Amino acid sequence: MTNDAIRAVIPFKKENAKSRLSGVLSETQRQELAICMLFDVISALEKSGKFDEIDILNSSFSSILDTEFPLNINVLLNEENLNDALNEYLRKSAGHWNGTVLIIMADMPLVTEKQIIELTNMTADVVIAPGSGGGTNVLLIRNPEKFHVDYYGTSFLDHLRIAREAGLSVDVYDSFFVSTDMDEPDDLVELLIHGKGRSADYLRSTEISLDTKTGKLELNKKS
Repeated sequence: MTNDAIRAVIPFKKENAKSRLSGVLSETQRQELAICMLFDVISALEKSGKFDEIDILNSSFSSILDTEFPLNINVLLNEENLNDALNEYLRKSAGHWNGTVLIIMADMPLVTEKQIIELTNMTADVVIAPGSGGGTNVLLIRNPEKFHVDYYGTSFLDHLRIAREAGLSVDVYDSFFVSTDMDEPDDLVELLIHGKGRSADYLRSTEISLDTKTGKLELNKKS
C-alpha cells in the first residue's frame, strides 16, 4: 500500500446491536438489520473506488462476507471499547503504512459513493462528518500519528478540539445522508423514505411500514 492510499475501518458489533430499536424490532431483526447496514456501507466504499482495503473492527464474524466484494476485507477482532480499539488501530496504521485512515460507522445505510468521493476529495488534515446530536459519523485522518479519537457524547466537538490542539487543519463535511444513522425508531422513517440498498429492502420485509400521511412508523401492518 502506498503512502497516498486510503484505508477504511468500520467499527461493528453484531451482539445486542441497536438496542434502542428494541421497541420496534426483535433482537434477531436488529442483528440482521445491522449486517445489512454494514453491507450498504461497504458497498458505498467499494463503489467510490477510493480504497484497496477495508477493515472491520470489533467484529465476531467473517463467514457472511464471503467474496461478494472485490475489495480486500479484513476482520480484526478487538474486545476493547470503541475509543481504545480505534486509537490502537490508528497507532498501528501510523507505524505500519502511514497512510490516510477513514473511520466510518456501520449504521449509515443512506451513504453512497457520491458522499464518500466528496468527503475524501477534501484536502484538510482531518475531515469530520457530524452525526445527529453532536456525534461523529465519519473521520478522515491524514496524519494518524498525530490524532486520537474520543467518541461518545458530543464527539464532534471533541474531534474538532483534538485536531486543532494537534495543529491539524480541519474541514467539516455536511451531508444529510452521512449524518443520518439508525439509532432511534424515528430514524427508520428516513431509511424507509430514502433507502435504496439492502437495509431498506430488509426493513420493508419486516412488520414495519410507513404511514405516509403522518410520516410515522406503523407496526404489524404487513401480512
